[in-house]
Amino acid sequence: MATTDELLDVLMKDYNKPEDLIGENGLLKQLTKRLLERAMQAELTEHLGYERHSSQGKNSGNSRNGGYKKSITGEFGNLEVTTPRDRNSTFEPIILPKGETRFTGFDDKIISMYARGMTTRDIQGHLQEIYGIEVSPTLISQVTDAISEEVLLWQNARWTKFIR
Repeated sequence: MATTDELLDVLMKDYNKPEDLIGENGLLKQLTKRLLERAMQAELTEHLGYERHSSQGKNSGNSRNGGYKKSITGEFGNLEVTTPRDRNSTFEPIILPKGETRFTGFDDKIISMYARGMTTRDIQGHLQEIYGIEVSPTLISQVTDAISEEVLLWQNARWTKFIR
């Protein structure tokens, strides 16, 4: 589906300053929340095999069962989304898996800064300053520990090129 100028005009009708688009309650953050929630609803529909309020769901053995609030962190800052659930607890969202608190791409930023030699405190300060995201040094350490071997290989390969 193409994004039309008319759609953008409607979305940006209240735009007065950059914060209206990319701020704490800006359009980008609102769209991210709505898109994630809509995608998870579509995933649940696929999982259950029938549309919401469909008669196919009656006595099917599994049905929608509300949702739960989940706080995630991403390039957009912190965001609270509602993850749908099913009665049998067999639904596993793909776009935002159970137990995940970071949205794809966020870890890549931490890894990139770490690979460039920034300390966990430097990374924490940078994320707060640039993205308005408050993350603990422990979270940063968990991300970097998970990939530390790969980072060392990358750094060694990089330095080997300069030595030759």
